[in-house]
Amino acid sequence: MDEKSSPGKQPGHRPERTVAEADVRASDADRDGVAEILREALAEGRLDTEEHAERIDSVYRARTVGELAPLVRDLPAGRQDASGPRTFAPPLPASPRPPHGERGERLFAVFGGASRRGRRRIGPGVRAFALFGGVELDLTEALFDQREVVVSATALFGGIEIRVPENVTLRGGGTGVMGRYDVRPQESDDPEAPVVVVRGAAVFGGVEARPRRGKRLRDLRGR
Repeated sequence: MDEKSSPGKQPGHRPERTVAEADVRASDADRDGVAEILREALAEGRLDTEEHAERIDSVYRARTVGELAPLVRDLPAGRQDASGPRTFAPPLPASPRPPHGERGERLFAVFGGASRRGRRRIGPGVRAFALFGGVELDLTEALFDQREVVVSATALFGGIEIRVPENVTLRGGGTGVMGRYDVRPQESDDPEAPVVVVRGAAVFGGVEARPRRGKRLRDLRGR
């Protein structure tokens, strides 16, 4: 039997090329998971504000999971078991994430601005991130598909402004490190009104969430 007809070999066959784990393209969820680890490390005093800002900038520039892993490898949440395979899997953040299959709304402002306003449907989760920039999130005309909406707001040397209708419930709070995190709570008279929960951190910046007087939802549940 000659080489061309040997079992297991076919003319033109090429071995499959595998992609190393570190070379896998990072997703938005991967980056958000790492950013959450860094936020917790800052709040616990494991990172100072300068190093935190540098790592966050690297997070949102990363293209692969291999570029993300070193950013949290020296932190408790990012350590890997030396006896196991070298894999990278960012943990779930502390705040609730959208259900499986729903990405949620994201607003990123890096050395610039981002805004979202007008009449549109809003999902269960919104992530707002400002780095040397500003984010405006106006929910006064939004249609609420979920009773509870969780807004994760993180500002680094920037600002995030959140506005809600005056007839919904607003709750939450966050961490201010040389900055201000101001959530002005209110309880709606309607027990079935949507609830907006704001969580996160402000480092040398500010996050403000408050009702906008004179703005009310005519249909609280968007139905």
